[in-house]
Amino acid sequence: MLNFNFYSPTHFLFGKERENEAGKLVKEFGGTKVLIHYGGKSAIKSGLLDRVKKSLEQEKISYVLLGGVKPNPRDTLVYEGIKLCKQEGVDFVLAVGGGSVIDSAKAIAAGVVYEGDFWDFYEGKEITKALRVGTVLTIAAAGSEGSTSSVITKEDGMLKRGADGLAIIPAFSILNPELMTTLPAFQTASGASDIMAHVMERYFTHTKDVEITDRLCEAVLLTMIKEVPRALKDPNNYEARANIMWAGMVAHNNIVGVGRQQDWSSHAIEHELSALYDVAHGAGLAVIFPAWMTYVYKNNIDKFAQFAVRVWGCEMNFENPEATALEGIERIKQFFTSIGMPINFKELGAKEEDIPYMVKTMGLDNGKTCGSFVELKSEDVDKIYRLAL
Repeated sequence: MLNFNFYSPTHFLFGKERENEAGKLVKEFGGTKVLIHYGGKSAIKSGLLDRVKKSLEQEKISYVLLGGVKPNPRDTLVYEGIKLCKQEGVDFVLAVGGGSVIDSAKAIAAGVVYEGDFWDFYEGKEITKALRVGTVLTIAAAGSEGSTSSVITKEDGMLKRGADGLAIIPAFSILNPELMTTLPAFQTASGASDIMAHVMERYFTHTKDVEITDRLCEAVLLTMIKEVPRALKDPNNYEARANIMWAGMVAHNNIVGVGRQQDWSSHAIEHELSALYDVAHGAGLAVIFPAWMTYVYKNNIDKFAQFAVRVWGCEMNFENPEATALEGIERIKQFFTSIGMPINFKELGAKEEDIPYMVKTMGLDNGKTCGSFVELKSEDVDKIYRLAL
């Protein structure tokens, strides 16, 4: 196990009707003028936005509203949010929605207190200062409610990039599984694919003797395998939703990834897909991850065989562990298909002729690579995209 630092200060409120406590939490963390950042009509139609506003009013906390966050959130709305916050003297950003809303809120919070262009953070500059952020989560997927990360798409060139920093870990996150019961099946499944990918980016490593985090990763994956079909069969199954919602947070606050080298190449490869085609991130990952696995598994066949046995219940073939490894890859493809996810370019709506463009926009030139399980060059990424065809 490698040396590591782990810091996870977020105050979580989990359970039914906890969104009614948003105002108390904002006050506790020093907010006096709040930007409520949200997505579209669902937050309004469901009454969630009104409940959050009422909770702030009860604490005599003033607020301004900024909606319109889209999946794969755009830099244009972030700039609008930064301008609004500065004009209104906002000192706290409250995200009401899923990962896209939270990521956009984090970008705004960082940009308000930064003299330069907030996009600097998405080109590699660490976020060291930001307004406090709180979240009311409506979709289990991105894990942004407990993480240090944010992903934004720059409309000029449709570049999807991530930023990171301790300053944007939410001060608090409210998780009410009831808020997910109205999600369409595709969004539930796409969120689940994202959660599983967050775990697998950490699981596939060459770091030795990481049994505790191996087992934690496997536990989250097994939970998703059990609970996602239950939630799809009965969207009102509170217990299934609750387990999925907490799994989404655990998958990405890095508790399952400490002490081990992590990969993240599949996310980088997928970002080009969702930026270009504006597809759901989880759906893109369901296409890319099995292709990446197929390309790299020979670099650590034992790890992939372990994945097959411990996660999918495959029988270990000691005479031919490669066969077991390949069976595990096939099983995850079957699972993605069973929950309605695409597993190739055709099902996703991606085009073979766009592969050179996506490879180019990844920027893997002048010796740059992505990933650590296998350090991928441009030609490797091209081959992975073609495996996904």
